[in-house]
Amino acid sequence: MTAKGFEYLFREPYGAPADRGAPPPVYSRTIENGMIVERNVAVRMRDGVELFADVLRPADEKPAPPLVGWTPYGKHQNGSGIFDANPSSEVKRGSVSKYATFEGLDPAYWVPRGYAIVNVDLRGMYYSKGDATFVSPEEAEDFYDLIEWAGTQPWSNGKVGLSGVSYLAVTQWRVAELHPPHLAAINPWEGWTDTYREIAFHGGIPDTWFWLRRIADSWGCSTTRIEDIVTETQKHPLFDAFWASKAANLSKVEVPAYVVACWADQGLHERGTLEGFKQISSKQKWLEIHGRKKWAYYYAPECVERLREFFDQFLKGTSSSVAKWPKVRLELREKYFVGKMIGENEWPITRTRYTKLYLDAKSGALSQRAVGKAASCSYNAVAGGPGAHRAEFEYTFDKPTDLIGHMKLKVFMEADGADDMDVFVGVYKFDAKGKFVPLAFYSFFNDGPVALGWLRASHRELDKAKSTEFQPVHAHLREVKLKEGAIVPLEIEIWPSGTHFGAGEKLRLIIQGTDLQKYSKIKDPIYYRHEDTVNSGQHVVHAGGRYDSHLLVPVVGPNGDRR
Repeated sequence: MTAKGFEYLFREPYGAPADRGAPPPVYSRTIENGMIVERNVAVRMRDGVELFADVLRPADEKPAPPLVGWTPYGKHQNGSGIFDANPSSEVKRGSVSKYATFEGLDPAYWVPRGYAIVNVDLRGMYYSKGDATFVSPEEAEDFYDLIEWAGTQPWSNGKVGLSGVSYLAVTQWRVAELHPPHLAAINPWEGWTDTYREIAFHGGIPDTWFWLRRIADSWGCSTTRIEDIVTETQKHPLFDAFWASKAANLSKVEVPAYVVACWADQGLHERGTLEGFKQISSKQKWLEIHGRKKWAYYYAPECVERLREFFDQFLKGTSSSVAKWPKVRLELREKYFVGKMIGENEWPITRTRYTKLYLDAKSGALSQRAVGKAASCSYNAVAGGPGAHRAEFEYTFDKPTDLIGHMKLKVFMEADGADDMDVFVGVYKFDAKGKFVPLAFYSFFNDGPVALGWLRASHRELDKAKSTEFQPVHAHLREVKLKEGAIVPLEIEIWPSGTHFGAGEKLRLIIQGTDLQKYSKIKDPIYYRHEDTVNSGQHVVHAGGRYDSHLLVPVVGPNGDRR
């Protein structure tokens, strides 16, 4: 199969459906807990290939709006069991029923309220027919066909909604580009939009764990063939037609959207979700940003109720409070699971005052005043080597300050002993006594940063059309290696965040040659790793004088419209 100038590569699946708990694809119809439950409904795509769906709908047979979950993880997966087995995810035991598929809506809540839940194994996953491709134009066409099928069934009211976390959000952007006539509203709940920049290559540095190991295996159960994303990633190290085909064309999305992002998803869904909200053309769109853990927030009762208000308005036409919502609702974090929700009118916040904090390589300080004299500091770029393993810079706030939005590190650096370097950047919060203030991170961790950034120096060329003062976007079209002794400016995108710093509290900037957040592969596998680096020797940071090295931070003052 070919598409857009490249050839898909396929491989045999990693596992068989029966080995992962999937029952045979036999159609059944039962009445359970006031729901009609139809399992393994065959849905024919435009090319004749059949996908299998489970449909759970009201027993009174009244037409209901379909809510679709499009999943590669197995529609049979019992979400409640997965969450119960991972208590650090903070999903409360018993809050999700056995009917909920992983990262999808819970039919036990939605069906009694007049909705139908349709969970689908995408093409080539489990018993669905055909060869699987992921985040692809072909997959989007299948999703389109499924939406049109759901919107025209006798039990459907003709208005289809989409919801779900992670992959179940990623694919919403893609299908919404195509404008299925029966698609009436979407709810992308934390899902990337640019596969290259946001999950496979952070700043041009390849992810070697989550994308190439965890994801490949999770998407690997089939009776046919699956796209070989491991080999394809190795074959396409730069942004080309292959990766362009896995990036959403967000400007084409016009459907009403309730978009939810998470500050804690640094290195996975956060950037893409915010880019999605920013770039879609929908006239009716709302953004919510929290600082908790994605699954716990998705299933929290107050969040489910808020989502119901959204779908009630756009799928049922009943009155709701959605029109009164602030366009942007975000959590201003203070520490782990402590913060307050505030309302804003737009994203990014237009009244942001972008402020430079200059690096002092001699003292390790960050200052609002430019440093007059040039100096340098260095660290060993390889873990386990001799000497310092990071460069640190610290700023103390003299008054309460809210940093909400994008940060950028512009730093002059030199690779002593190499023609390239991978630079890892973290921003952390410390209290007035110098004690680390942790924040939520990914789905499980309690020791997270304020924000993170990454860049491979040979990928430093910017996409000037997309870059802004506060958000550098790198082109990733070619490698530009470093010359011996060259000192080059790097503009490093630091993913957005929203954090309150009190008077006397500290912001610490860390620059090093390895991942800042490290966890056990066996115990906690759901996060990224960057083990295939180009680093060797010493990294040298130059600042002061002619080296305008600074951290650009988004200072946001009070807003009378906040609520």
